[in-house]
Amino acid sequence: MRRVCGFASQETKVTRSLPLLFLIFCFTQSTAQNNKPPNILFAFADDLGKYASCYADQKGSGIWQEMISTPNIDMVAKEGVLFNHAFVNAPSCTPCRSSILSGQYFYRTNQGAILQGAVWDESIPTYPLLLEKNGYHIGYTYKVWSPGTPRDAGYGGDRTRYEPAGSKFCQFSQQVTEMMAEGKSIKEGKQILLSEVRDNFQAFLDANQKDEPFCYWFGPTNTHRKWIAGSGETLWNLDPNKLKGQMPPFLPDVEIVREDFSDYLGEVMAFDAGLGVLLDMLAEIGQLDNTFIVVSGDHGFPGVTNGKCNLYDFGTNVPLAVRFPSLIPADRVIDDFINLMDLAPTFLEVAGIEIPETMTGKSMMPILESGKSGLIDPLRNYVVTGRERHVAKAREGNLPYPQRALRTKDYLYIVNFKPDRWPMGNPAINEDTLDFEKLSNNTFVTYADYDASPTKAWIIQHKDEDNFIKYYDYAFAKRPEEELYILKDDPHQIYNVAQNSDFDKIRKRLRQQLL
Repeated sequence: MRRVCGFASQETKVTRSLPLLFLIFCFTQSTAQNNKPPNILFAFADDLGKYASCYADQKGSGIWQEMISTPNIDMVAKEGVLFNHAFVNAPSCTPCRSSILSGQYFYRTNQGAILQGAVWDESIPTYPLLLEKNGYHIGYTYKVWSPGTPRDAGYGGDRTRYEPAGSKFCQFSQQVTEMMAEGKSIKEGKQILLSEVRDNFQAFLDANQKDEPFCYWFGPTNTHRKWIAGSGETLWNLDPNKLKGQMPPFLPDVEIVREDFSDYLGEVMAFDAGLGVLLDMLAEIGQLDNTFIVVSGDHGFPGVTNGKCNLYDFGTNVPLAVRFPSLIPADRVIDDFINLMDLAPTFLEVAGIEIPETMTGKSMMPILESGKSGLIDPLRNYVVTGRERHVAKAREGNLPYPQRALRTKDYLYIVNFKPDRWPMGNPAINEDTLDFEKLSNNTFVTYADYDASPTKAWIIQHKDEDNFIKYYDYAFAKRPEEELYILKDDPHQIYNVAQNSDFDKIRKRLRQQLL
């Protein structure tokens, strides 16, 4: 009897131990999951300036922030951090992207920073390949660094590209307009393109056979010209007339330019919708809160004055929102100055990987984790930006237009090292004979560092009219060696006071700091 009772007692002990063993197993699994480095999602749009509805309440925002709706960028910002002073290192795609990949100033990547004819120096460490070397599953869709050799170097090239569903999203307004002509509704057309985004990301996730932490670069180019004229209103209900009286002073406040602006904003909304697909998918697989999410763009508005290829804020100031709830206290706006080369060391730090000494960027993690708003690190009170060459044949002999700029809270100081050259490329000899269509669609016929656009065409064709000649000069005129703008008085950077003796001390101090 005692033997039977003893057996029963042993069985009871085992049975009672099962819940404890289960809890230990769950704790072990949870600990392993918690010790696993976070995933990284980098949503990085081509030619995306500082346009998102989350900026509508920020000082200096324009009517365009109120016109558009970007709920997904807004969600990342609201549940994370929004930056007011994020700047690209160079306002041209390839140099900007070489800077981000390498975590260095663009000019340190040598030929990797040239738009046409770029060659990547594979001795330069890049954050994606360092992540892969340390156990990350990496991949991208659409654009990373290209055009260049090898294709999308620094991110694994074609080996890490995931586009089985195609790349029609990168021509968003063109594709939806074409589908409408075939009888589909706007909603159906949009959904087809958003399904492409979903399928491409799913292919990337499915390829992660080892269940590694992942790093995904979502790089659509729909915000790069060309887009369909009138698509902002047709596809996104963006009324160009709302911009009347609200245009920045360096752009003519005329119907064609207002429509061009609203069409661009429509493409920003399309990018936001694509981001929303990725966020939903992360939530579906239970990885939203375990993913370090960054949203930004590689420079300002293309094909307009002071935007792309310019060191004014319209060309260099970009959106930046970061979300990672386990480390980053939410609902904050930060005024520290950020250079996008700071992203590479930030990604490496959050992944627990040693940052190479070659990286001149500084990790953002201390300010992200601080819980503070406003200016957090007093040393982050300026950025340096620059430019060398954009389009190879913009000037005879493939000459660049070398510039450097220092942007602080109060000033923008620019040095143009070759003021005898045309900043937007050489003008066409026969410019007056070029028709509107050619100027709108062919970048290379004149001023090739200013993308072809209806805005460019309108400005050139109205240059001889007294009321509009100033817009031609803003866009294309040669610039002095030094430019200085007092931002509290001149937020749009129109009035250069570098030659005003009243500002000599400021100019000399900024020049010394920059050079």
